[in-house]
Formats: sequence, structure tokens, C-alpha cells
Amino acid sequence: MTDDLDQRMHFAIDLARRAGELGLKYFRDLDNLTIESKGHQDLVSDGDREVELFIRAAIAEAYPADGIVGEEHAPVTGKTGHVWVIDPIDGTANFVRGIPAWCVAIACARNGETVVGVIHEPSTGETFHGRLGGGAFVNGRPIKASGASALSEGSVGTGLSNRADTEHVAVLISMIMAEGGVFFRNASGALMLAYAAAGRLLGYIEEHMNAWDCLAGMLLVEEAGGTVLKADPKTVVSQGTQVIAGGSSIFPKLRMLCAEAFGNAVST
Repeated sequence: MTDDLDQRMHFAIDLARRAGELGLKYFRDLDNLTIESKGHQDLVSDGDREVELFIRAAIAEAYPADGIVGEEHAPVTGKTGHVWVIDPIDGTANFVRGIPAWCVAIACARNGETVVGVIHEPSTGETFHGRLGGGAFVNGRPIKASGASALSEGSVGTGLSNRADTEHVAVLISMIMAEGGVFFRNASGALMLAYAAAGRLLGYIEEHMNAWDCLAGMLLVEEAGGTVLKADPKTVVSQGTQVIAGGSSIFPKLRMLCAEAFGNAVST
């Protein structure tokens, strides 16, 4: 099983890098990019769709019996219990405006449990990767979640979407700042989770994330020695989840703040 996970991880690393190269071609030619709006800050471009098709074709060739779930195209039902969960360009709002903070996120889940996670940031050439039980790495170097125990020791990544109440995020941010902390947002939830895994951020919080945005990063945080709010394996791929992730010492504080800021919306 370990050999299979290693093979899947190395396949995903290579695929994310190749997909990132394709994404960069669109990123360098934004004047000719077709962009559609699906709502406030919810955009899709030719680049998103074409990169996802590229990723799907590669998975279908290498693992034809596996399922595939992605942001821009219909899901594929598999027969193996393995599902590839992909976001071809996380951070599209940045991508279409020429801001170099976007990434390719590829996760593989087995019966609802994430077993492989890769987040590749083409603009910096950084590839964050890990597999269940194998640790977390960036470009082959081991990474560790933050060891901080106080919010004043760093920044907390925060996200928001049209699926959650923006007032909750405002309350959360005010609470973080009242504790002497700083909030960080770069409009790519997957990338901020990778930064939390690497200890660059104390943690990352978002009231609701789709599976393709968060599964890879949540695995990386855990494999980097951090703690995450456990998602329901029965529903996470199809319905997404609330995300609280960070260093193990700071996690209880993050969870307490979320319970207060999000109220009844917080998961138990």
C-alpha cells in the first residue's frame, strides 16, 4: 500500500508541475484570456478549464478506474474507492489580474480519507507534497507546522467565500487582532494551507471550503505535525467542510475563536 501511495504521490507531483507550466502560458498572455464571473470574486477562465482537462486526461490514462472530482467539470465516478480531487487554478481572482499568487492543487482520497496531497505554485516554482504517514515537503525539503502557542507570534491565514457569512470573518479577524495577532489573506486558500504546513503561517481558517480547495492542504498540515479539524469522510468530497488548521500548540486557540466567531456554524 505504501508503494502505491508513493507512486500516486510522485505521479501527482509531476502532473501538478506540468499543469502549472500550462497555467503559466495562460498567465503570461492575459490579454487573450477569456474570463467569466460566477459571482463576487468567483471567476473562471479558459486557463482554469483547459488546465483541468489536461489534469483529467492524465489521471484517466494513468488511473482509468479512479474517480475524479474537479471545480470546472462534471465528476467522474470510479470503481476503486480512490478519487482524485483537483483544482486546476486555485486563486483565479489573482490569476486573471496578473497577481502571482495561485496554485495547482491535486489530492487523492481513498474512501473519503485524503492519502496524497500536492500543491504547486508555478510563479515561485515551489511544490508542496505529502502522502499519508510520509511527512510533508516543499521541493523535497521537510516542512513543519508552526510551534507557536500565541497568536502574537505570527499571522493567521483567513479565507471567505459566498458560501459563508462575511460578518463571521470580520468578527474572527477582530478577535485575532485583539489577541495581538495579524491576519493574512492572499486569495488562494490552498496556498495558504500549504504555507501553514510550512510554518509560514500559524494556521488557516475558513468557514467553508470545497474539497478541491482544501483536501491537499489539510493533509500537508497534518503530515507537517500540525492539527486540523477533522472532516466527515462521507461528505467532504461532495459537500466540502469547515477548515481550521495550524500548528498543534495554536490549534486549540484557533478552534476556540472559530466557535465564538462562527457561532452555531462551527463543526463539533
